[in-house]
Amino acid sequence: MRAMRSGLIGMALGAVLALAAAGGAAVAAEEPECLGPPGPSRLLVTIPNLGSSDGLIAATLYPDDSGRFLVHHGQLYVQHVKAEAPETRFCLWLPDEAGAYALVVYHDANGDHKFNRTKLGLPAEGYGLSNDPPTFLGLPTFSSVRFKTHAGDNPIQIRMHYPH
Repeated sequence: MRAMRSGLIGMALGAVLALAAAGGAAVAAEEPECLGPPGPSRLLVTIPNLGSSDGLIAATLYPDDSGRFLVHHGQLYVQHVKAEAPETRFCLWLPDEAGAYALVVYHDANGDHKFNRTKLGLPAEGYGLSNDPPTFLGLPTFSSVRFKTHAGDNPIQIRMHYPH
């Protein structure tokens, strides 16, 4: 009887381990491919409030240099991913193990690879910035969007703001 119980426990344990391994593989398969030039650390970006699945999300990564923030060609790189409402997740490679950066994203709903504006110059598409600084009085400062990273994976959440 003891041998039978031991055998059943072993089979059950094997089944649990097999299910856990299958579940782990499913989770790993859901993890997005990391974009940008490969580096030693990753930025795991989540946008929880995407307005629609139309078009693309453009993500611009800036280095720790206020003189390059929001300046033409000041970015480290720009990547595009498919928009998936209500939540879009993606991964960006970071060039350093630890450092500071700024991240700006916009919802390129029409897929034209441009941040569209109204005739008054206001945003016509949704946008978001690291640290979610207020933008109703103008562009944010670099220090308000700057964030620090560490070696390994660095999760960040970007809240989108859509024009009314």
